[in-house]
Amino acid sequence: MKKIFFVLIAALFFCSCQQDAPEPQAISLVPEPVSISVNEGAFAINAKTKLAFQNLPDNSNLQQYVLENYHKFFGFDPIVKASATRNVIMFCLNDKTNDEIGEEGYQLSVSKKMIIISANTEAGLFYGFQTLIQLAPGNVGVEQAATLGVPCVNITDYPRFEWRGSHLDVCRHFFNIDEVKKHLDVMALYKLNKFHFHLTDDHGWRIQIDRYPELTEIGAWRVDRSDVPWGEAEPAQEGEECTYGGYFTKDQIREIIAYAAQRHIDVVPEIEMPGHSSAILKAYPQYACDDFPYDIAIGPYWPPKAILCGGNDSVMVFLKNVIDEVIELFPYEYVHIGGDEAFKDNWKVCPKCQAKIKDLGLNNEEELQGWMVAEMEKHINAKGKKIIGWDEILDGGVSSTATVQSWRGKETAIHAAQNGNAIIMSPTEFCYYDYYQDIPETQPKAIGGWVPLEKAYAFEPIPDSLTAEQAQFIKGGQCNLWSEFIFTYDHAEFMLLPRLCALSECVWTPKEKKNYEQFESKIAAQIKLLQQLGYHPCTTIGPLEQPVPAEEK
Repeated sequence: MKKIFFVLIAALFFCSCQQDAPEPQAISLVPEPVSISVNEGAFAINAKTKLAFQNLPDNSNLQQYVLENYHKFFGFDPIVKASATRNVIMFCLNDKTNDEIGEEGYQLSVSKKMIIISANTEAGLFYGFQTLIQLAPGNVGVEQAATLGVPCVNITDYPRFEWRGSHLDVCRHFFNIDEVKKHLDVMALYKLNKFHFHLTDDHGWRIQIDRYPELTEIGAWRVDRSDVPWGEAEPAQEGEECTYGGYFTKDQIREIIAYAAQRHIDVVPEIEMPGHSSAILKAYPQYACDDFPYDIAIGPYWPPKAILCGGNDSVMVFLKNVIDEVIELFPYEYVHIGGDEAFKDNWKVCPKCQAKIKDLGLNNEEELQGWMVAEMEKHINAKGKKIIGWDEILDGGVSSTATVQSWRGKETAIHAAQNGNAIIMSPTEFCYYDYYQDIPETQPKAIGGWVPLEKAYAFEPIPDSLTAEQAQFIKGGQCNLWSEFIFTYDHAEFMLLPRLCALSECVWTPKEKKNYEQFESKIAAQIKLLQQLGYHPCTTIGPLEQPVPAEEK
């Protein structure tokens, strides 16, 4: 195999030019690869171009993905011919490990005669194919396929971070299975590999749990207030039906997981606890503190005062039963247990919570949440899984084996690193894509904040205040898309794109190769590609500093 591969490589450099090769397309790659050299000429993808798969089984995920999507991206029907040596796109799984590119890297060589994508794993081959799509985007969305000129290049590429994530909130507003798949597709295009699936919150419970059917029968639905700005809606009135919402069945969850796996994306389910629990308490009010002082409503209301009773032993039984069903569904090693914004006013006056604090020898309500997190971690670890929690889990004390998602700023990352926790960085000032990206007066209503494209690109996952030893705890970075003000998936795409492109370079491209001016010069081509694929990106680029509204000057 090794000899065959070197023969093929040699052919890349000594072949003669194909007569029908068109002019190569301009190169606009996101994320920017580790290294790229451009040679003269182009390879022509046409109706006779063959596909070859070396060292891969016929039923591999990679081969299935390429064959299923080849026409979508290049406009031609796929032709598989393993013995082809000219006019061929070859996917070659290395029979000897290339240590430089690691588990997710690849090498892509384009000559006038053939294209070779080689990698140590199917994931690497997959990412090489995503790069090839961006090298030749001309036929995407075109009914009449034309011969495509792929620039002759040599690329060596691999990611900077192992965790390259994108979060989607389907609770405030529900997005269906096809929309979730579309989200996974754009993640794959930009080489992101962790899908944070935010499935439960005050505003809707979105996953079937057999043992507790009312979580979806009641908790997945609320009154329709889609014509009223978020936060200004009134609670349900007597006699109003709860018709707005939805949820994913277990079969749909399995379908999403399989779809993601083919794209080398791990799915991380988030089950919120102990706060953000209105949907739970509407369905099962017995898990609230006694004399709960607030009306339990599922809907666009803030602040989210609902919280599970920390002193009620049946609450922990409930949570463990729910998590058991979640773990059975999701094969990835991590489960996200939330832990953020848990308003503890109820706990301060709840006899059960106060008794539990005393019995356990705790100092306060924060430590009661810390105890709940520790209990859930023990249970989840016993099932062979690990936990992730928002950085508030640090406040009540947490074991060093938990992974902390830092969203409140670099200080929490420093705290987590000092505690020995693995860290996922998603600070609001760079990674919250529900914030405005251009002058608010020109944009759909958003929750506030300011993250234009240049600021999103300025995200550096490793805070400069960390020591070299502490920096090793940073697993990578992630963008978060909360949907309070996002009523449709088209709007979600508008908020996500092209800022997702910026994130991809922040977590894939070597830090020293990042260059905002170069990146911005590539955005027009990326927006065109995204539109050809049926997405609805924002087409304007806001200033780095948020303008002061006229009425405030």
